[in-house]
Amino acid sequence: MKTLIVALLVLALSVFVALAVKHDNGYILIGYGNWSVEGSLAFFVLLDLLLFGLLYAGIRLLSRFLGLPRRLRDWRRRREAVRARKALTQGLVELSEGHWKSAEKNLVRHARQSETPLLNYLAAARSAQQQGAYDRRDHYLQLAHESMPSADVAVGLTQAELQLAHEQLEQALATLKHLRSIAPRHTHVLKLLKELYERLGDWEELYHLLPELKKRRVVGHDELEALELKVCGNLLDQAARSGELERLDQAWRRFPASARGNQALITRYAGHLMDLGQQDRVEKLLRETISRHWNPELVERYSRVDSSDLVRQLSSAEGWLKAHPRDPVLLLTLGRLSLKNRLWGKARSYLEASIGIEPGTAAYRELGALLESMGEPDKAMACYRAGLELVSDMPLPELPAPPRGNGQLEAAEPSPAVPTDVNPPQLGMVAEGKA
Repeated sequence: MKTLIVALLVLALSVFVALAVKHDNGYILIGYGNWSVEGSLAFFVLLDLLLFGLLYAGIRLLSRFLGLPRRLRDWRRRREAVRARKALTQGLVELSEGHWKSAEKNLVRHARQSETPLLNYLAAARSAQQQGAYDRRDHYLQLAHESMPSADVAVGLTQAELQLAHEQLEQALATLKHLRSIAPRHTHVLKLLKELYERLGDWEELYHLLPELKKRRVVGHDELEALELKVCGNLLDQAARSGELERLDQAWRRFPASARGNQALITRYAGHLMDLGQQDRVEKLLRETISRHWNPELVERYSRVDSSDLVRQLSSAEGWLKAHPRDPVLLLTLGRLSLKNRLWGKARSYLEASIGIEPGTAAYRELGALLESMGEPDKAMACYRAGLELVSDMPLPELPAPPRGNGQLEAAEPSPAVPTDVNPPQLGMVAEGKA
């Protein structure tokens, strides 16, 4: 539409000029010294336009001729860029499909002509990693850094990920420490450091990293809490392995209040204190913790503590009966503490009450041992049998039992011959079973 309008305007202008020239074509006289030229104005204007057109065409032709090498270079560059893009795409596809060798070949072939050589070399490094060619991998990473020095973080992260995948933990640690020095707030660097410290078992460094992980929200809240407890637990274990009480206490005191209030960590700390013979401290720690937050697992562990004042320990535990009168674990704990205080009748009552609310193997075992010591073997045997039935996955089959009172049982059928290749211990067992 635009071309049509322009053509109509040119046609109208041509008609207007033709009519004007026909009416009066004008007159022009040019003189220079003894020379003079005269003619019509229309012819002079037409000649000027023709000369201008020829001059313009000549200049354009000369310009294009002189710019031919540059245009040739641009064309070759565009063609190489297209080939590089195709090679990059093909290499990435093959990398995704697991064709590592061909992917590496396509990615490196036109990397220097690529518009994004960094991507070519990083992808080629991953291909070399999958082939176990770690020297070529490091070479590609170096080329990636040289192609774009400003992308030091991207290259370093790729290098750290590949080193972690290859279990080059010390090299990965050096890489990540360098990255953290130049990008201390980078969340992915912090995440890789977290994973690396876990794999190295470097709980001290990971403990110092926890505040930064929380501040940068590298992991979720629940995962961070679990990680904090894991780190604190391992630091406690390390301190306990030293066998020094002061070192264990220092490790415990440095933990945040949220960790020191965790009941699983308290149980772990109490276990280490018991191993170091700190029974009274364990009793106080568990008693105060249970009074604040009821936990059946801590209550059961409280029954295993041998404090210097067993009477007070039993009294403290009995004080919990007001709030938890039907807790089977508490009743079992009271039964054990009564046994330690040699209160046999009270111990029996507590153990029977625990079994009456929720039968358990531990309560049956304690009650059976108590009844056996009190001279009631039949009841003790009944407790042992009930405890065994609780841990059995399948009920006992209904089998005939021999009548009571017979001193010796007669065999219903002759005993099978004992094989001659049975060794003496097995032979003894067979003979005992038939007796």
